[in-house]
Amino acid sequence: MPIILLASRSPRRRELLKNIVGEFDVMAPEADESEVRETPGETALAVAEAKLKAVPNPEDYDAVIVCDTLVYLDGVYYGKPKDEADAKRMLKELSGKTHTVVSGFIVWAKGKEVRQAVTSYVTFKKLSEPEIEDYVRTERPLDKAGSYGAQDGKLVEKIEGSYTNVVGLPVEALTDALAELKII
Repeated sequence: MPIILLASRSPRRRELLKNIVGEFDVMAPEADESEVRETPGETALAVAEAKLKAVPNPEDYDAVIVCDTLVYLDGVYYGKPKDEADAKRMLKELSGKTHTVVSGFIVWAKGKEVRQAVTSYVTFKKLSEPEIEDYVRTERPLDKAGSYGAQDGKLVEKIEGSYTNVVGLPVEALTDALAELKII
């Protein structure tokens, strides 16, 4: 059984990866997540690469998985909110619109790697001020890019593309990458 490391602090990524590989180690490396590149896909992959570089002793594992998910609309990146006021601002700006969610992941396996950016499109319902207030108060949006979780089932009208990508780990593409590297 291969020894796999998920370099992420996201509980959603842990749950999704468990469905693919069963057991794995978890570490949350400290990495600069502020880098912006020309496209959202390049940006997500640059942050994933920074996370991979922050993993001490990756050679101790058969595979290291890193991922970054970002929300993007009209030239603006919506990362994790600083506080509740920032979360409310983001949700108000995303309300009633279709935005892009991109996850960039890298699977490193003993010097070989697969890197990929996966894009999905999310359309939000038109949200009222009280709906936004209630969501921010009850759904804990502060640890999520764009201040929301698709799994909450309250804000999203439609998803085009991978649902698990929107949650934070594109399971279909990751499974293919792990198979290509003969990890699973």
